Amino acid sequence: MESGGMGNACDYSHNVTFFYDYVGKEISRDWSVRDCVVVVLGLTICLIMILSNILVMAAILINRRFHFPIYFLLANMAAADLFAGLAYTNLVLNTGPWTIRLSKQQWFIRNALVDMSLTASVANLLAVAVERHQTIITMQLHSKMTNRRVVLLIVCIWAVSIIMGLVPSMGWNCECQLSDCSIIAPLYSRRYMIFWASLNLLTFFVMVAVYARIYVYVRRKAKRMSQHSSHHLRHNETVFNLMKTISIVLGVFVICWTPGLMTLLLDGIMGKDSHALTYEKYCLILAECNSLVNPIIYSFRDEEMRRTFKCILCCLCRRSSDHQGEQSPVEFTTLQPEVENGCEVKSEEKANFTALQLIKTEW
Repeated sequence: MESGGMGNACDYSHNVTFFYDYVGKEISRDWSVRDCVVVVLGLTICLIMILSNILVMAAILINRRFHFPIYFLLANMAAADLFAGLAYTNLVLNTGPWTIRLSKQQWFIRNALVDMSLTASVANLLAVAVERHQTIITMQLHSKMTNRRVVLLIVCIWAVSIIMGLVPSMGWNCECQLSDCSIIAPLYSRRYMIFWASLNLLTFFVMVAVYARIYVYVRRKAKRMSQHSSHHLRHNETVFNLMKTISIVLGVFVICWTPGLMTLLLDGIMGKDSHALTYEKYCLILAECNSLVNPIIYSFRDEEMRRTFKCILCCLCRRSSDHQGEQSPVEFTTLQPEVENGCEVKSEEKANFTALQLIKTEW
């Protein structure tokens, strides 16, 4: 143990408790009121997270109107968030006094599941942002991406997530260099924490750039159309709604992810001097809450999606007969050029109008 403390020798006989004691992270020996509250609240959040994302996946599967690339990506995001709920449930059931009974392999698996789910969720957020950028900039109702490419993208997202989750257990840990141990995840290397946090922060900046470009593009289109008084109010409303949606998307992402990523970054750079243990649990809960609110932002705000949810829930309550003949008034292929005084607007104006109508439909 002394040689391990010097950080120069590998001694794989150390158990999980040794690493926690080495970095000064206390493991509860007995159940306190705080531990019980954390478990109860954690499991409640997980249950809501799992059920809401199952509902989103079922709606996209059942309703043929959602069989487009953007909705496939939203379904994959729901799958990632569902997986996050399961991973966090496993974490909650293996925390506190239960941590002591974990072997190193079980500890690595517990943390790997959380890392995979969070990485998959962030990667899906980026994929959705890029897809929306493509459809809006090119004035398409839906992306021309083929089903094969969507499947390939989804496979790549999960492949990257699995690799990121398994990297620490495959060797990038601190078993052979104890001085490099993280205080938040005592078996993880601080260099890995810096790498993981930096990669996710880079993803965040890319998302900001993508949504900023979408907003600038829409505002420019709206400004051109505002020259026609008959369209002025409608276009201002479109820009306002877009700004509101982008603010919600980025605001929730910043609130949920930035504290945790900065905590991991400080842990990797400063170690014990970062005092990350004081607020690391709160940061983890915030990051997990992003998987809880994603369905609300990306799915529940969709009118067609809400109707599908209602139908599903009514079926589960054995009242589906009241809604089987209901026809949705929302159509995805009804973008038509507007007519002014019996004449179609000019080609450029028509293109701008189509783009703005598309954006209104998308957002």
